[in-house]
Amino acid sequence: MSKVIHYAVLLLLVVGGLVYWWMQPPGANPMTDPRAAEALALVQTHRAAGYPTILQAFNERARILADRKLGLRLGEWQVIKQDEQRYEVRIYMREQGTTQWFERDFIWHVDLGTKRVNAASLPADGLMPEGPDSGRAGTPPAGSPPFPPTM
Repeated sequence: MSKVIHYAVLLLLVVGGLVYWWMQPPGANPMTDPRAAEALALVQTHRAAGYPTILQAFNERARILADRKLGLRLGEWQVIKQDEQRYEVRIYMREQGTTQWFERDFIWHVDLGTKRVNAASLPADGLMPEGPDSGRAGTPPAGSPPFPPTM
């Protein structure tokens, strides 16, 4: 009887692992796909409005909120293959305002053929620096984060 229970538990764990593997999202693992790693590196090292890189902008935002004793939840960086040359890079951010929580999805499209990074969501566009032909207003003043203000 004890052996039957042990084998049943083992079978249940194996089946659960297979179901998890089958149901996981279609994101490419940057550790196993060198092109996905290149797309992630292009986004993280891309120049940001008010900061040297996008990654440093996220780190500074986390530091500012920690100094204010407000909560912040950054999701995992996700890389999703669109086609042979194009990848989508995402990160989810949930931050605590003074009265409520704000959720933002930062999405960029990366073309590895031309090494271009384009913002694909409004929060990501707020992090991108102005281009010479963009019609956006000026960059944020020095010392203020490029993220939208919270209440």
